[in-house]
Amino acid sequence: MKNTKNIFPLLLIMAFGISCNGQEKPSSTSNLFADLTNYTQPQIAEYIRNIFQDKEGNLWMGTNGQGVAHFNGKSISYFSNEQGFGGQQITGITEDLDKNLWFATNQGVVKQESSKKFINYDSQYYFKRQHLWSIFADSKGHIWAGAGNGVFRFDGTKWASFELPHSKEKPSLNLLTGVTVWSISEDKKGNIWFGTSGNGAIKYDGKSFTQYTKKDGLTDNYVDNILEDRNGNIWFGTRFGGLSRLNGKTFTNYTENDTIGNNEVCVMYEDKAGNIWFSSEGYGVYCFNGTSFTNYGKNEGLRVLAVQTIFEDKEGRFWVGGGGGLYRFDGKSFYNVTQNGPWE
Repeated sequence: MKNTKNIFPLLLIMAFGISCNGQEKPSSTSNLFADLTNYTQPQIAEYIRNIFQDKEGNLWMGTNGQGVAHFNGKSISYFSNEQGFGGQQITGITEDLDKNLWFATNQGVVKQESSKKFINYDSQYYFKRQHLWSIFADSKGHIWAGAGNGVFRFDGTKWASFELPHSKEKPSLNLLTGVTVWSISEDKKGNIWFGTSGNGAIKYDGKSFTQYTKKDGLTDNYVDNILEDRNGNIWFGTRFGGLSRLNGKTFTNYTENDTIGNNEVCVMYEDKAGNIWFSSEGYGVYCFNGTSFTNYGKNEGLRVLAVQTIFEDKEGRFWVGGGGGLYRFDGKSFYNVTQNGPWE
């Protein structure tokens, strides 16, 4: 553990370069990649995109090509196309007010009802053949799904396009566009926040929109995720500009020029103690305690350069996942959790 930047060799970053959207970048040094992931026990998945705990205490781990892994406290099971689950790449997980689980996937949206039955909303039919990148169940019972060309909303009966006030682009079947919605979240006041790919952050209060961009002080217009902390500050993790914090009026920015190792911040999380955790591409994770930043990386046992998910469960277990599998934090260091555990 240290309070200084954990400087990984540039070659390692190039070898394992995977961006926030989970698409691998070309690698010319695959031997280094193998060295980082050559474990003696089978990984839960080579790439853990997200971790979620449902209201019954089960852990769900979205992978980048193996569907979703489910841990019930005793054993792991996997759901993908072969089990009737409409998706291989899991880009988001949420739970609604009725304890139904919703998954954003490369093939559309999957709903798992409390009866454990899967309902697949195919991308070609419901989402104009678009790739889904985010999903969120709000406090009013709506389900939001972020796609390559905007966002969709489910009202309990049907899915419908929901127009955001960002720049217009011609419809495209490409995975990523300038109006891709990377993240969807809700603050304590009930405002819905959208992180977009080039149009900053957009807040919807149920009637009108407020847009935040670099012109307002946001560090970057490519917003990967948005988080409200317990003090009401809004945090923005961005693709190219590092981290921004909005205190209601002004932005404070943290970038590779002054604070963190790399400006690509894929994920943020507030733990039960109020610390803000976030990824920094190639540098593991950082923890901000309100005063200072602490970096955790390879020296602390975290062998994941491209961190995609950070999560603390109801039992107080702290998880980090990404390219390289699943890790758990014991308060000082990280250790790898495989299909054989250890879970406790």
